Parts: sequence; C-alpha cells; structure tokens
Amino acid sequence: MVVVTGRSNRHVTAIAEHLIEDLKADGVGQVRVEGLETGDWILIDSGDIIVHVFRPEIREFYNLEKMWAAPELEEETVH
Repeated sequence: MVVVTGRSNRHVTAIAEHLIEDLKADGVGQVRVEGLETGDWILIDSGDIIVHVFRPEIREFYNLEKMWAAPELEEETVH
C-alpha cells in the first residue's frame, strides 16, 4: 500500500491520472479507480499494489497510517 499527498484537488487528480496511465503502459491488467471525479481521495487498486492519493486535509482526517500502525502497549499505573 502506498499513501501519497497532493497539494490540491487538481494535483491529486493529475498524480492519479499519470499513475493510472503508467500502470497501463507497463502492462498492469485491470486497474480499478475510485474517487477520480472529486479529487479529494483517489484509490487506485492494481491488484498487488493499492495507492491512496489524498489532499492534505483528507489524509489527516482519515489518518490511514494510524490504522495500519502497530498498537502501542498501554502502561499500567500503580497506585
């Protein structure tokens, strides 16, 4: 999984379009895309590789990195 941030809707869309074009040119079969019409969060699923392209605010809101991080051990406090 790859997580990428663009600076604006237009930048996010441009990143995704170029990546989709490159994947197809490299012979990757079916590439599934969600969110291309809005440019806030675009998901590109090429099978083995999944790419999330976000605007900064959307990336911060969903915080995918936290979801995939190892859980932190909670320290017990002794009273």
